[in-house]
Amino acid sequence: MDKIERVGVSLDKKLLAEFDRLIGKQGYTNRSEAIRDLIRESLSKDKLAESSSSAVAGVFLVYDHHSTKLSDKLLNLQHHHLLQVIASTHVHLDHHNCLEVIILKGKVREIEKLANNIAALKGVKLSRVNLMAADDKFS
Repeated sequence: MDKIERVGVSLDKKLLAEFDRLIGKQGYTNRSEAIRDLIRESLSKDKLAESSSSAVAGVFLVYDHHSTKLSDKLLNLQHHHLLQVIASTHVHLDHHNCLEVIILKGKVREIEKLANNIAALKGVKLSRVNLMAADDKFS
């Protein structure tokens, strides 16, 4: 952080008590850090609304590894998107199910398109994308 600026906020006592309860449950030791995180989250959400913004994402997949050539298709998609794929991790959950986490970097629209292509593959049971703005302005 370059400089700290102090600001005052007027809040209803009940609202502040609920906020204190919430941030205490989440492990915050002070209000300032909780408020900074809320601001960063709002700025990131706003940035992600722009499809041309830079972002990073984790694509989480649960799939049946017995599904016809699904592992090959996943590898093929990753190899054809080397500029977006940073890393991937493969975990065997049980005899039939695997968890794959694919970490992507790029423009929001590119990440969403690739994540949707992956999720649509036959044999993918669950898919979730965790997208975050890649911006150093969120100090």
